[in-house]
Amino acid sequence: MGFTDAITAGFNKYVTFTGRADRSEYWYWTLFSVIVQVVGSILDSISNLGFIAAVLSLAVLLPSLAVSVRRLHDLDRTGWWMLLVLTGIGAILLIVWDCFKGTDGPNRFGSDPLATL
Repeated sequence: MGFTDAITAGFNKYVTFTGRADRSEYWYWTLFSVIVQVVGSILDSISNLGFIAAVLSLAVLLPSLAVSVRRLHDLDRTGWWMLLVLTGIGAILLIVWDCFKGTDGPNRFGSDPLATL
């Protein structure tokens, strides 16, 4: 999955917390979110409005959560593992997990997203 495909999938599955997301979809979406935040911060500093970055953060919040949960599903873990991010150190574990290859073949959350490629 390429960058534009991942962004399209992220917005098409805006609040879809079912199914699976492969590594490329997750990491391209994360890259897109970071770019959006940087652009929002730059626009805030140029315009002195101070709310552009906040609005953009809210715009990508739900799709980011959905992609993260689908990524955990690809690893055959439930979305409840996202609560680890609240512990601080758990965020590191989630990042490490996001680097692993998903389970081969179908799992309890759906078919393998790489099998259709």
